Amino acid sequence: RRGEMAKSTQLIDNEVFQAYATYTAIVLLKMMLMSLVTAYFRITRKAFVNPEDTASFGKGESAKKYLRTDPDVERVRRGHLNDLENIVPFVGIGLLYALSGPELSTALLHFRIFTGARILHTFAYLIPLPQPGRGLSWAVGYSVTFSMAYKVLKTAWLL
Repeated sequence: RRGEMAKSTQLIDNEVFQAYATYTAIVLLKMMLMSLVTAYFRITRKAFVNPEDTASFGKGESAKKYLRTDPDVERVRRGHLNDLENIVPFVGIGLLYALSGPELSTALLHFRIFTGARILHTFAYLIPLPQPGRGLSWAVGYSVTFSMAYKVLKTAWLL
């Protein structure tokens, strides 16, 4: 069935789609966890951006000192933003790719490499690991998404 578009009634039984759903769920959950990590860093560093968030630390002028930026919080936020910039395209392009009829082994390779690269990227951001670790993990994930996009275009437009 390689090269054939999957029918919607067959998706739940399609191994490529199952793999896509699995790895997409993993990276989306990882991205959602970044919100919790941001909240953790905000609370432990007492660095908030909204006045109502400082209410438990005092009122009026005493609470204003907690309205500030913190380098650790900003680092986590940049990692989360990078997830949004890379995981969202993966979700869309990955779905089209899964529907384009790739070989299971090739699809698994794409999905696993992307997922591993995004997890490594997060650790590289949060620890932080020295460059080029973070940059390479970003580039690997980005390349996987481009590879899937190329396959979709090749299948759909017969490039």
